[in-house]
Amino acid sequence: MNEATIAKKQEEVLAVVNKINGASSTLFVDYLGLTVAEVSQLRVKLHAENCEMKVTKNNILRRAVQEIGCTGVEEHLVGPCAYVTAPDEVTAAKLVYEFAKDHDKLSVKAGIVNGAYMTEAQMAALAKLPNKLGMVSMLLSVLQAPVRGLAVALNAVSEQK
Repeated sequence: MNEATIAKKQEEVLAVVNKINGASSTLFVDYLGLTVAEVSQLRVKLHAENCEMKVTKNNILRRAVQEIGCTGVEEHLVGPCAYVTAPDEVTAAKLVYEFAKDHDKLSVKAGIVNGAYMTEAQMAALAKLPNKLGMVSMLLSVLQAPVRGLAVALNAVSEQK
């Protein structure tokens, strides 16, 4: 290989490293068997939630993952592979698994969440969790319940008198 090709590949690796490091979660998916229209439909759904799907050569992905220092992902980078990045931990996993329910050919291989390797089973469990806003609202409702109960009780006492 000549120096120009090597420099171009190093730039590609650096771009993938920056994408993965800039995202809270990254999924590696197998899209073999999906039509162009189906992949486009998935990309539109992902883009609506500020997520992005890119198809990159496995060697570029392998080098990027090695540079990040995340072990365990390399063994999954075989065959057709795309990566999906998201600004939060749950959104991309939710969207990909939701899309995969209707499209059997789409499968998740592995993932990286906040710099840690995640298996397919761990990513599936993550997809079942509510997003950050949902978790905050659940926490607030739990914190509000005792105060609300006290207010209802005090109101009932005042109405009796």
